[in-house]
Amino acid sequence: MSAGKVVKPGTGELSAGRGERSSPDWGGIVAALKAWRKKRGEEDPSVTTVAERYRKDPWAVLVSTILSLRTKDEVTLKTSHALLAKAPNPASALALTEQQAAALAYPAGFYKTKAANIRKIASIIIEKYGGRVPSDMDALLELPGVGRKTANLVLIEAYDKYGICVDIHVHRISNRTGWLSSKTPEETEMILRNILPKKFWKAINPLLVLYGQNVCRPLSPFCSRCVIKKHCAGTGVEKTR
Repeated sequence: MSAGKVVKPGTGELSAGRGERSSPDWGGIVAALKAWRKKRGEEDPSVTTVAERYRKDPWAVLVSTILSLRTKDEVTLKTSHALLAKAPNPASALALTEQQAAALAYPAGFYKTKAANIRKIASIIIEKYGGRVPSDMDALLELPGVGRKTANLVLIEAYDKYGICVDIHVHRISNRTGWLSSKTPEETEMILRNILPKKFWKAINPLLVLYGQNVCRPLSPFCSRCVIKKHCAGTGVEKTR
């Protein structure tokens, strides 16, 4: 954390400090985002939608999360349903040829690589875990193509465990608002684990993903529409709408 400036909670302003950031008003932030989401009628992110549709089946959550990386939500939903219809479990996924799996994963970003990893993962799960997706962070991270974002989503959506899923939206907004200062999503996750009350861990990702897609855009965010403006320092923002 950089010394000399901290964010005054609830003001969005910076003030001199002793090298530590004062704690954000997390209750106010989450409440404002939930109210915004309810008013807008925004749908859940794609992985959450798949999790609910497949009754939080760990395999379905894992597959959809892998497909979602660098892919738009509507494409994730389409390819997840197509692939899971033919491969509802690891054994059926392994029965597909690599070409068949890739065709079902298309047009998700890097669909060939994702399809190949899904088949490799299916083999590992069958051989090492008796056909069931592991519910342990370290075990999940050993699977091909699975990073902390994917592992956290599986633990949260499939196993109802505590985790903080940090994608580009969570990483960007957390730094832009001044809630923290970090260089990578993994660093953001570790800081959030220390400063974010545990009761908000599961909620922060879907709320900030939707907010980042619709309001707090990477370029020219809609600050005029922001419901958490008083909680934001506007770090690095040069042009707004």
